[in-house]
Amino acid sequence: MGAIESVAAYFGFEEHNTDYRTEALAGLTTFLAMAYIIVVNPAILSDAIVIEGYDQGEVFQMLAIVTIIASIVATAVMAFYANRPFGLAPGMGLNAFFTYTVVIVLGVPWELALAAVFVEGIIFIALTAVGAREYIIELFPEPVKFAVGAGIGIFLLFLGLQEMDLVVPYVDADGLPSGTLVELGNAIQSPVAALSVVGLGFTFFLYARGIRGSIVIGILTTAIAGWALTLLGIVRPGVLTPDGAYEDIANEGLLSLLLSVQYDVTPLFWGFVDGLGMIGDDPLVFALVVFTFFFVDFFDTAGTLIGVAQFGGFLDDDGNLPDIDEPLMADAVGTTVGAMIGTSTVTTYIESSTGVEEGGRTGFTALVVAVLFSIALVTVPIMQAIPQYATYLALVVVGIIMLQGVADIDWEDPVWLISSGLTITIMPLTASIANGIAAGIISYPLLKTAIGDARDVSFGQWVLAITFVCYFVAYFATEAGVVTF
Repeated sequence: MGAIESVAAYFGFEEHNTDYRTEALAGLTTFLAMAYIIVVNPAILSDAIVIEGYDQGEVFQMLAIVTIIASIVATAVMAFYANRPFGLAPGMGLNAFFTYTVVIVLGVPWELALAAVFVEGIIFIALTAVGAREYIIELFPEPVKFAVGAGIGIFLLFLGLQEMDLVVPYVDADGLPSGTLVELGNAIQSPVAALSVVGLGFTFFLYARGIRGSIVIGILTTAIAGWALTLLGIVRPGVLTPDGAYEDIANEGLLSLLLSVQYDVTPLFWGFVDGLGMIGDDPLVFALVVFTFFFVDFFDTAGTLIGVAQFGGFLDDDGNLPDIDEPLMADAVGTTVGAMIGTSTVTTYIESSTGVEEGGRTGFTALVVAVLFSIALVTVPIMQAIPQYATYLALVVVGIIMLQGVADIDWEDPVWLISSGLTITIMPLTASIANGIAAGIISYPLLKTAIGDARDVSFGQWVLAITFVCYFVAYFATEAGVVTF
């Protein structure tokens, strides 16, 4: 057996009815859909991380490098250990919590915050190794499991439309928030919205025609069009191109930019080491931070895995993902390694659904994602040049496709109707997968009791629902200042 056949056999191409071309295209699609994190994660974390002797530009590049490294490690574990087509990277939302809540609002040193993420990762590894995370996820009620995919779909759709300026905040004539929270963006006034509409229409056309790689083609075509319109002087730099990208290339040259990346990330590592020594200074705040990171990451990751797995047809008849402990281990290892080198919690990305839509079914898709992240290590400035609205085309397309998951829900059953409906709607409306899952889990035992089927609710499901209630009470009490640390 040759090397090519051995690799195909290792990843189970025949079993999953796939091939190299399909898996490679799926990996490229997933990477392009989530590559924005290379720029966005350091942009957020650099607001909190200040290193003596380095300017913020150098810190930004350090954080871009560690974002890539953490993504490579976690996605490689997903590829070789879990053999699932999912990409991982530092999670959005959790990086904002790290920066703006933990470091800036609570005043926790960024070094100590990294130590908290590290401890969370160690806890995840331990719980995954003994099967505890798999057990908890299997407690999710069936209506929640089958609704997660559609909820994530609407969440993706909403995020994409916002980034394209097609859904914008609603303001009155004085520029103040009023009436409904959002409205339709003006594609006549906004070049981003106008180009996004054209790119989205082109992508939908290719998809409807059954052209393989339609999402990748749509992303690249839209990005190239944005740069072309800028270079031709039709729109000014920074409108259809990322802020500063045009000026950096024009002033320094692409080769110079490629050679100027700050690859020395040891200051971040030593900051993490210093953070470990700070744990005893305020253990109560540290425990609170660890718990919050743990709780939100746990249910975000669980929801993403179930939702994308449902989309790809990986779930069994009970709505469970077989051997889910293996992909869970990937994010646990990624989080632990990521904290050590200087980034926030690593999680499975909902953008993985774009690759699944392109036919990705095995860990080879994840391997391609990891390889592309490796290439990005030497092409950071090029990654920074891809407009974010172009990559979000994938989220809109896949978000709409994922709505087909509602067909698996028994809408005639009031328990399914309400639990599933809450799960689906709360996710996009609160911008949180975990909140959507919480709404479904909390409502399920109450609804079962209401119709006289309380015996169908397991003890573990009651505990899970009560735990969520306690979490939200503690969270809102802290937000309101009722509880202070």
